[in-house]
Amino acid sequence: MSAQRRLTLAALALAFVVIVVGAYVRLSHSGLGCPDWPLCYGQVTPGDHLGVDARERAWNEMAHRYLAGGLGLLLAGLLVVAWRRRGQRVLATALVLVVLFQATLGMWTVTLLLKPAIVAAHLLGGMATLSLLVWLFLAQGVYAPAPEARALRIPALVALVAVVLQIALGGWVSANYAALACPDLPLCRGAALPPMDFGHAFHMLRGLGETSDGARLPDEALTAIHWTHRVFALLVVAAVGRVSFRAFSILKPLAIAVALALALQFLLGVANVALGLPLALAAAHNGGAALLLASLVVLNFFSFRGLRPS
Repeated sequence: MSAQRRLTLAALALAFVVIVVGAYVRLSHSGLGCPDWPLCYGQVTPGDHLGVDARERAWNEMAHRYLAGGLGLLLAGLLVVAWRRRGQRVLATALVLVVLFQATLGMWTVTLLLKPAIVAAHLLGGMATLSLLVWLFLAQGVYAPAPEARALRIPALVALVAVVLQIALGGWVSANYAALACPDLPLCRGAALPPMDFGHAFHMLRGLGETSDGARLPDEALTAIHWTHRVFALLVVAAVGRVSFRAFSILKPLAIAVALALALQFLLGVANVALGLPLALAAAHNGGAALLLASLVVLNFFSFRGLRPS
């Protein structure tokens, strides 16, 4: 493996860690552990003047910032290598631009007091970074031709788009703290169609826990957010399950990997509701989403290029 590819793999692994740690920060209510940005209470590290709980939340937030900063440095290194070797310049440049925008979203997350639209966009930016790194890593390899894999292009792309939309919905659930708005399974508040308020639920330009006019966000809006995420999960299972089945005879190892990632993510989602959203499981659910997304990016790479792993 070349030095460039090892660097890409290191950045890919760190991007996954940043996503999971970012989820932990959000779910542990540490998103405002440091009220300023990029410092924390005006210091590089949280000060000793903080109480135990405040200090823990501050360290959670700063740990995420340090990891994200390390990822930014790795991506800057990838950009330098790409331009020197005249290879994968577009992807390397796109990665740096995405991470710069991610840093801006991270700042806005703090300065705009966890506005749901910013928090959800920050999650999507992290997933975009991971996806680009997966594609960049694959583009640096050598593979065997498999023209029959091109038959998977449309179902693979449909499944990928479905998962991206589901991640966006999941980010909206998390950003609005609506993960337990439907505490029962398989129904929601004892009904297939509980009382819901979609108008307030999906209004993008509002504060956390508020309607657009500043009133308290009604429980029916949180229910609508959670219910939509849960119902769309069934469409994701259908789309990803279909492409996994079709890919089994063409790209068997990838088909199995996608199916396992789907099963893991579905079980994590069910377990989070059934067990009342334990912090570790909730963070793992974000990691599972990243793994499912990455597996579909891999499947799309090989299907669109008509290749198979050698």
